[in-house]
Amino acid sequence: MLSYVKYTLKILFFSILLSGCEHSENSDFIHMRKNVIGIINQKMSEQEACWNTGDIECFMEHYWHSDSLLFIGKSGLTYGWQPTLNNYIRSYPDKSAMGKLTFTNEVKEFIDIETVQVVGQWELQRDSLENLGGYYSLIWKMKNAKWVIVADHSS
Repeated sequence: MLSYVKYTLKILFFSILLSGCEHSENSDFIHMRKNVIGIINQKMSEQEACWNTGDIECFMEHYWHSDSLLFIGKSGLTYGWQPTLNNYIRSYPDKSAMGKLTFTNEVKEFIDIETVQVVGQWELQRDSLENLGGYYSLIWKMKNAKWVIVADHSS
């Protein structure tokens, strides 16, 4: 009988110990997830600020500086950071065309530990031109120890 009690206590002890480890891992993941979402929110706020001062190159800083960057817009697919920048400059030649940008993120979802999808709405308030708006789906990925947009589908 005594050995049964010892065996039961050992099992109970290890169960409690393991459940504590699991809780710690879940807590660490939740903390990491909140931290990453905070970083992405900050970067998107910086993009709004850059855009609203008329600085498209600054706006593009959080895009992946790679020929593999993918931008999908009404004109189709664009590959590469520089061609994407060129398209923005061509489409928004001055500050009045750029207007005031506002992002409204609606979905932020981890695809894996190094990849986050953000879905939301964008709006341009412009004084002398028609206002514009639409939706976006951004894929943020950890590249060279920083979070960058590797794919942007905006309509």
